[in-house]
Amino acid sequence: MATLLESGIEYTIFFYNPNIHPHQEYEIRKEENKGFAEKYNIPFVDADYDIDKWFERTKGMEFESERGPRCSVCFDMRFERTALYAHQNGFKIFTSSMGVSRWKDIQQVNDSGLRAAQGYPDLSYWAYNWRKGGGSQRMIELAKREHFYQQEYCGCAHSLREINQKRKEQGREMIQIGEKYYGLS
Repeated sequence: MATLLESGIEYTIFFYNPNIHPHQEYEIRKEENKGFAEKYNIPFVDADYDIDKWFERTKGMEFESERGPRCSVCFDMRFERTALYAHQNGFKIFTSSMGVSRWKDIQQVNDSGLRAAQGYPDLSYWAYNWRKGGGSQRMIELAKREHFYQQEYCGCAHSLREINQKRKEQGREMIQIGEKYYGLS
């Protein structure tokens, strides 16, 4: 988001994340996006939290590993909804900042975005590498400056279960929802 802000490109934040679990985690992430949008006068669209539909689409993939087929289905669902909104509201291009995340495979993210755009001849997906040129470091710097919530897993129930299992095996504390923020002790 900061890269777009600094570039002077006008954009809208479309928040559609039916995968995020539990609901408390979803609300924290949504409110941070809303707050950032308000602070920088960026239009913000709050789409539905249809987690039941997400669980339906990912059924049978509960134990697929992170960056596996479940993630592709999740990205496809989210990009399909984003592309539809973009098409219906006159946007010509859309993208996602998901690729900057260490939890995501950038090629997997971009492939889903490109698939979603194929359904609309008037729409393109911008397959930008948000990590290049220090993008990941800028994301962390922004997170610290804005005191953003520190997301410790991708967001879905299955990822949370998987990472907590690994933490348990390592003798580490389970993830505490709503506890850690960048730049704050």
